[in-house]
Amino acid sequence: MWHGAASTRHLADGDAGPLTIAAVTAFQCAAGLVPDGIAGPKTQAALQKADISERREAPEKPGWLVLAEGELGIREGAGAANNPRVVQLFADAGFSGIKQDSVAWCAAAVGAMLKRAGHKPSGSLAARSYEAWGVGLKEPALGAVATKKRGNSSWQGHVGFVVGANTSQIFLLGGNQGDVWSIAAFPRKEFTAFRWPADMPLPATIAGARSGVSEA
Repeated sequence: MWHGAASTRHLADGDAGPLTIAAVTAFQCAAGLVPDGIAGPKTQAALQKADISERREAPEKPGWLVLAEGELGIREGAGAANNPRVVQLFADAGFSGIKQDSVAWCAAAVGAMLKRAGHKPSGSLAARSYEAWGVGLKEPALGAVATKKRGNSSWQGHVGFVVGANTSQIFLLGGNQGDVWSIAAFPRKEFTAFRWPADMPLPATIAGARSGVSEA
């Protein structure tokens, strides 16, 4: 896992960084709110009402999801520049020959996090290669690898890690979402598979906010 400079990594600057966003997202999941990482009015109200003497244990996060949370906010280099942290994803996923972050990297992001956590990725940079990876899940569990279609193509798609769900949307933490590691919502009907590493016990906790709950 990559780290920033030790002398500045934990200094407060007033901006919501990756660690803050990850913490807010985890609280929202536990509180039954849409896990978008934004401390909106409902999230702030829930934080004020939280009883710290009776905290509930949050669902256990798989290692690859913890690693992915540490990448939140990492984006492609500006113009012709290449962000080495994005390029490293290709190397860690098994494609060290790719040196440009302009190459679609959502599957590289998933593969790199799985590999860093000690699991074998799909071995492909095609997002929908993960439809046949690991074992299938009927529901979107926290940290599950989720694939979705894109447009009308039979092969184009997107892949990321599930961090929340309701009856109409799936929330993914993934790379190359607007050229950045981010959490984004996608229509549930677009998803084609939810997968889990074959070498891990099947998850018991289903991810997500209660349906109908939003920050609006």
